[in-house]
Amino acid sequence: MKKFNFRKVLDGLTASSPGGSAGGGGAGGGSAHPGGTAGAAGTPREEIQETLTSDYFQICKTVRHGFPYLPTALAFDPVQKILAIGTRTGAIRILGRPGVDCYCQHESGAAVLQLQFLINEGALVSACADDTLHLWNLRQKRPAILHSLKFNRERITYCHLPFQSKWLYVGTERGNTHIVNIESFILSGYVIMWNKAIELSTKTHPGPVVHLSDSPRDEGKLLIGYENGTVVFWDLRSKRADLRAYYDEAIHSVAWHHEGKQFMCSHSDGSLTLWNLKSPNRPFQTTIPHGKIQRDGKKPESCKPILKVEYKTCKSSEPFVIFSGGLSYDKACRRPSLTIMHGKAITVLEMDHPIVDFLTLCETPYPNEFQEPYAVVVLLEKDLIVVDLTQSNFPIFENPYPIDIHESPVTCTEYFADCPPDLIPVLYSVGAKHKKQGYSNKEWPISGGAWNLGAQTYPEIIITGHADGSVKFWDASAITLQMLYKLKTSKVFEKQKPGEGKATAEIVEEDPFAVQMMYWCPESRIFCVAGVSAYVVVYRFSKHEVNTEIASLEVRLQYEVEDIITPEPEIIPQFPDASSHLFVCFYFAPLLSVKTRPVRMPPGYQADLVIQLVWVDGEPPQQITSLAVNSAYGLVAFGNCNGLAVVDFMQKTVLLSMGTLELYGSSDPYQRQPRSPRKSKQFAAGLTELSDSPVSLELERCKSPTSGKGDWLLFLQPPTCSLSCMEELSKEDLSPWLDKCVFCIYKSESWVSPVLWIHCADNQLNCGASASERRLYFAGTVLTLKGAVLTFACLDCTGTLIHPPYEVWRDPHSADDGEKTRKRKLVMHSPSSSQDMGDHQFAVICSEKQAKVFSLPSQTCLYVHNITETSFLLQADVVTLCNSVCLACFCANGHIMTLSLPSLRPLLDINYLPVTDMRIARTFCFSNEGQALYLSSPTEIQRLTYSQEMCDNLQDMLGDLFTPVETPEAQNRGFLKGLFGGSGQAFDREELFGEATAGKASRSLAQHIPGSGGIEGVRGAAGGVIGDLTRARIALDERGQKLGELDERTASMMASAEAFSKHAHEVGLFQP
Repeated sequence: MKKFNFRKVLDGLTASSPGGSAGGGGAGGGSAHPGGTAGAAGTPREEIQETLTSDYFQICKTVRHGFPYLPTALAFDPVQKILAIGTRTGAIRILGRPGVDCYCQHESGAAVLQLQFLINEGALVSACADDTLHLWNLRQKRPAILHSLKFNRERITYCHLPFQSKWLYVGTERGNTHIVNIESFILSGYVIMWNKAIELSTKTHPGPVVHLSDSPRDEGKLLIGYENGTVVFWDLRSKRADLRAYYDEAIHSVAWHHEGKQFMCSHSDGSLTLWNLKSPNRPFQTTIPHGKIQRDGKKPESCKPILKVEYKTCKSSEPFVIFSGGLSYDKACRRPSLTIMHGKAITVLEMDHPIVDFLTLCETPYPNEFQEPYAVVVLLEKDLIVVDLTQSNFPIFENPYPIDIHESPVTCTEYFADCPPDLIPVLYSVGAKHKKQGYSNKEWPISGGAWNLGAQTYPEIIITGHADGSVKFWDASAITLQMLYKLKTSKVFEKQKPGEGKATAEIVEEDPFAVQMMYWCPESRIFCVAGVSAYVVVYRFSKHEVNTEIASLEVRLQYEVEDIITPEPEIIPQFPDASSHLFVCFYFAPLLSVKTRPVRMPPGYQADLVIQLVWVDGEPPQQITSLAVNSAYGLVAFGNCNGLAVVDFMQKTVLLSMGTLELYGSSDPYQRQPRSPRKSKQFAAGLTELSDSPVSLELERCKSPTSGKGDWLLFLQPPTCSLSCMEELSKEDLSPWLDKCVFCIYKSESWVSPVLWIHCADNQLNCGASASERRLYFAGTVLTLKGAVLTFACLDCTGTLIHPPYEVWRDPHSADDGEKTRKRKLVMHSPSSSQDMGDHQFAVICSEKQAKVFSLPSQTCLYVHNITETSFLLQADVVTLCNSVCLACFCANGHIMTLSLPSLRPLLDINYLPVTDMRIARTFCFSNEGQALYLSSPTEIQRLTYSQEMCDNLQDMLGDLFTPVETPEAQNRGFLKGLFGGSGQAFDREELFGEATAGKASRSLAQHIPGSGGIEGVRGAAGGVIGDLTRARIALDERGQKLGELDERTASMMASAEAFSKHAHEVGLFQP
């Protein structure tokens, strides 16, 4: 039967009916139709052949970067050398060598309690807070659940899987121990009941099972630790307790000595007890490592609980005892610590965050051999560190993962795909000079998996702005993430004194240096940052260190008009339209103080100019809501709810500073009556408050993006040289805030000119430009849109995106530059003459509700698409994909959509990402080549693609979690040690726990749930007969290999026996 493709039908219907409607799906529906005649531009559908169709689009998540949010569990495969981290949200992150980073999610969202690798088997067992066990298949690039087992009557507290065993021990809150077959995920009938494990004379319940482990000496013996301090050594064969040990403090963890004769327990009073199996009546050694020794010889005072202890032996040195917690109560201000006891030396490693879990990495996976620990992996609440145990000072390894994204909270993001290729090595070279020193010189020990570059070769850069004023540049090429360079914007300001910081904090709710907006020109390497304290910093890139002063400008963008009933006769109005008003202005300093002394600036981004908004009329400056930079013109434009400013950052001059009322000009669509006088509110300092409190733009958008008015957009022609600062004008209460501004090229009927498009939140488009090169001029047509404008772009007559011109980067502090080379080199993407540019352009404007395409210079609306009526867009951008352009939109109801350009045909509409947090709305951004990202949690960045080509190639780009690695052979214990050093009886778990001997477990105890994940790769990716034959052949091969190994070991033992017999015979001959 032929497959029906609805998307192709939709494309065909839309293409054949220009005036018809095109469904907007869940986003609320829409329509695309000509808004008027194209005039001299002709009919665009006849001239431009749009190449993008719905077949080019598909959405899927690619990779997640950052530190796992709210971690709860940790596991390590010592053979595959991969690490797994479970979280409170039900997520699992699996990490290997750099590039091997996999994200999995339990559908239930229940917290992960514990993780257990099937060592060197390519599988992982997770125990969740909903009392469900899951078996994950790691032999595929995207792990999937093979089996699940839901416990109905008991709560899971602890799990243990012995090395090279297929039987999982599961302890419960009731104190019982169950056994699960890993292959079938079926519960065995063999159960260790708590009342049989403890003595019959004991009347109290021992509490939940907190520890399970088999004896390194005898696999048929199981050590069970109960919360109340009881330890039971259970004989699995005879189904009885060999010994019981009791302690009066609660147990948190238990660790074996590798010989299986001793074990160590950690307790709630900060003590460690060492027990000998031969004398279990009491511990033969009790220590409180951090307890103060009493003078009268009494027991040291109690300390905080030791939550976990590990006891690892070395062949050539003293054993390591490593534990977390156990600090003295009298040192409440001490940070969380990890203690390493090696012989008589005690080292306390203080951590920046609470310890969640830790694991000791050892050379061997066999528990009955000398462990030879070489590193400790410490999982903190907000960090992951690895300590090198092979050096006496215990340095940490340099972490290759991008887990420090949240070092300071992320406030904004920018994503640049297919950027200039020379940027990444340049940023890395300057960033490498600022790296910390003192790391271990050994290679990162978590080195499992395999990763290759894949087919995607274009460079990608992600920029994150943070609450402490720092900006981080990341290399995001080929779905990896590596930090290149870190910029601290707070260094341009003086450190705030305690009193000053308090005053600023009352005005700015967030960190005063928090990055609010960023603008980066990759070609010219101009970088601009807008901070929450109403400032803009312009940075230039240089490879040379300089020591210079930072230039600064102060701009006033707040104006008030007060009615004066009886004006003084000597006062002369400054403005013709303000004859009955007096302009009152009280000038104060900006919120932050720029450093006035010369500042040493290392290679990298160096501050060129700081622009600050200042107090006016007793009110603090409002936060900046829009920002645009153009390196070719040397201009930066920014605005807020009060007005617009344009600054020449080359000549450090303010060109334009005006209120939002001036942006309307004569085309103001609203009747604005003069404001009636109102009573002034007095401050303690005697200043007068002249404006209402500011309104959060983000909050207003989320509550109600539109309020019945339209949004307006205006453009002006920037000058080619510095102009004197314009005089400030008055502002009305109804003046909208400046929301968007962007530089571009505008073509009129007779000339081509650079323009600045400005959008204000009253849903109007005020279009105007001047051919004059010496002044700014506004002119005339008002075009309306529904909702606040999100993006604006220009296309030429062929439908190609017109990029703004830029200045080619040159080092501003290079000593090699002569007079000739200092001349600016500009690159104009668009033709400079009207003949080359064609007869017309297209202006693409997208607001929160609709998208429109206008023809320039006629300003005729060609196409309109009503994107949504019931919701609103959070993000929209004009992006390139497959050598074409489209409009990408992200809606508040979770829909991701793409529209063709210029005809605005719907190409993609999928309900994909529910906006469950404002973090997603604030950080979601599109990029070229079908890339997008958002902050999925406070510590993680989620990348996704809406490109079908990227989805098809994704499998090749992801890393392999499982690689064929031979399991190391166990050490030869010798004939005598094997004969007398352990149990001579072989332990067959299959015979003991199988259904034939143990019977079936109660059906009501646990429910088996088949998983949706398949088996890939060597295990057979497809089901059916072929998959069964593949698995059977692999099983036979493995069995044959094991039989061969058994034959070799048997022959070796026979040779050892013959040699022993020969030596014994020779010894007998020498006896008298």
